Amino acid sequence: MSKIETGYADYTHAGTTFEAYVAHTGGTHRRPVVLVAHQWAGQCPHECERADLLAEAGYVGIAIDTYGKGVRGTVGQDNSALMSPLMADRALLRDRLLAAVEFAKSHPLADPSRIAFTGFCFGGLCALDVARSGTKDVAGVVSFHGVYPPPNLGPQGPIHAQVQVHHGWEDPLAPPQDVLGLAKELTDAGARWQLNAYGDTVHAFTAKGMNNREGGAQYNEIADRRSWQATLLFLEEIFA
Repeated sequence: MSKIETGYADYTHAGTTFEAYVAHTGGTHRRPVVLVAHQWAGQCPHECERADLLAEAGYVGIAIDTYGKGVRGTVGQDNSALMSPLMADRALLRDRLLAAVEFAKSHPLADPSRIAFTGFCFGGLCALDVARSGTKDVAGVVSFHGVYPPPNLGPQGPIHAQVQVHHGWEDPLAPPQDVLGLAKELTDAGARWQLNAYGDTVHAFTAKGMNNREGGAQYNEIADRRSWQATLLFLEEIFA
């Protein structure tokens, strides 16, 4: 296995500087890029570890930043003060996400024609919003235990990115009616989409150490493993 090279790189949007964590195995050949959007605490070790795993799989893995360089919350605490402004301004969120895509395309090891976008919790919504933007720069998106409210930025245009959704069926933040609403939204937008739902599974099922079942958030090793395996297969397909 090749050694993973990691580091941080800045990018900007509308006067704000953001900090990306970048992982790859070096060399000079261009390869697909997979972005990883963070949960509500901001970029943390979980997203960076996923970027490392993506690098091991042969991609450039980039854990992005939607809050701004140095702006981070606390894992396991209430970080709504950071997330809520972007939830209230989905156009700004979309533009920040697309700025991260542009940064990824510019990486010297990137094949700019093969970009994917993934995300966890709040980042799962971010992945879906990238698809909703209608961009043709992203081949596919993957949402892990995300939330599904549409951005309500006007009529939804065609969705060009393929979509894979991993959902804990008992997630209190995304009840069944929300899942059905997302399915209708994606279908109406002409998206090629896939939903993997995991029984006896709540929110944050990929977050190791999370153990708050009563609060609706708990790690689930089986759902974590199966969703990641399905993601790797999805990436292989969209980049073939």
